[in-house]
Amino acid sequence: MNTTGPAGKGLRLNPFRGLRYVPERVGSLAAVTSPPYDVVVRPDGLHHLESADPHNIVRLILPQAATPGDRHRQAASTLSRWLSEGVLAADPEPALYVYEQRDGDMLQRGVIGALALSAPADGIVLPHEDVMPDVVEDRAALMRATAANLEPLLLTYRGEGDATVDAGTPGGSGADVTSGTAAVIARTIGRDPLLATTTEDGFRHRLWSVTDPADLAEIADDLSHHQALIADGHHRWATYLRLRDEHPATGPWGYGLVLLVDTVRHPLRVRAIHRLLHGLPVDRAVAALSGSFRVRTIDGPLSEALDALADAAASGNAFLLAGDGRFHLVDRPDEDLLARTVRADRPAAWRELDATVLHSTLLDHVWRIPDAPEHIAYIHDTEAAVDQAERHGGTAVLLHPVREEVVLDLARQGVTMPRKSTSFGPKPATGLVLRSLTVD
Repeated sequence: MNTTGPAGKGLRLNPFRGLRYVPERVGSLAAVTSPPYDVVVRPDGLHHLESADPHNIVRLILPQAATPGDRHRQAASTLSRWLSEGVLAADPEPALYVYEQRDGDMLQRGVIGALALSAPADGIVLPHEDVMPDVVEDRAALMRATAANLEPLLLTYRGEGDATVDAGTPGGSGADVTSGTAAVIARTIGRDPLLATTTEDGFRHRLWSVTDPADLAEIADDLSHHQALIADGHHRWATYLRLRDEHPATGPWGYGLVLLVDTVRHPLRVRAIHRLLHGLPVDRAVAALSGSFRVRTIDGPLSEALDALADAAASGNAFLLAGDGRFHLVDRPDEDLLARTVRADRPAAWRELDATVLHSTLLDHVWRIPDAPEHIAYIHDTEAAVDQAERHGGTAVLLHPVREEVVLDLARQGVTMPRKSTSFGPKPATGLVLRSLTVD
């Protein structure tokens, strides 16, 4: 995933006039930010964000109204009002934005910009997961109504050099970064940032603008040799492509807001996304597995259950069921059952994924649960998945994370994983910089 060939055939990241909160018009920058829309899954989490500040970005990315049309119109009206009232304002000139996230020893830096949307066949941006059409349609309707990219996707690429050369990286000074995007980042972070804030999860965020033509040209030349992997935001990427096809390719809809991170210097964390099965109690879920999987009950705390899941996942497919106050470790699937239920026309790495076995064998064949929002919720936070299952009498299916090299290998082959198979992070905070499609 190092290059796509000659310069000009890779990534094209354009500067844009970012929309940002005016600090004097809000309580604090931390109070108006939010996790990405698909991470805000609990009603109490949504209420918490709405209560943090009347201008919290969640009122744009997850507006609350009776119908989808009303929600999208409300978001558009809210965005227009905040712009007219000076709550949000466009930066005076187009820029790329260096973005830093730090939590203890964890440091991530990347560049936010408007990425030229390439055709999937070009292989410049590699997806690795399937998407849900209803989610894409909802995000598309929201973007049409607001004419804005409200939150950046997280994309990764593999730059040249050593993982310790970035200034601020433990063990490195950045002195040997002589050119390219990493060099521009190293120079930029020596200036005062546009903003700095610490969100309630403990992450410190800083943002700088890059407007110097020489710096922009250096980044453009460097990125033109690279392709990227979608780490987070498959549904928004599919939305970008849909909306691009609805508008002239040369206009602002031909670009989408992204954060590009060089994972040679800043490796991402890969976590699992869990499933909450609304209408399936744990006792019925376990009973249906008789003769097909081994099931063991674990009475210890969640941490011990997750350790047991990790041990089991090291040697084959394994899942953890929760919702009845205990944990049930599910592993050792019947090989004949897998052969009957998992597609044989995919690479072995795809057939052996836990998410593949979960959807093809357990959901489709054993439990017969349709993959629709009224039946299944996708939850990033492990404790939240368990809590919701116990509250509502459903079953939480906890998964072990997929290794990043497996994700990359399948993406290179053009094979997509089942939807919501991975959660890369840390994810960019939503609300620090937005992109209007009418300001460009």
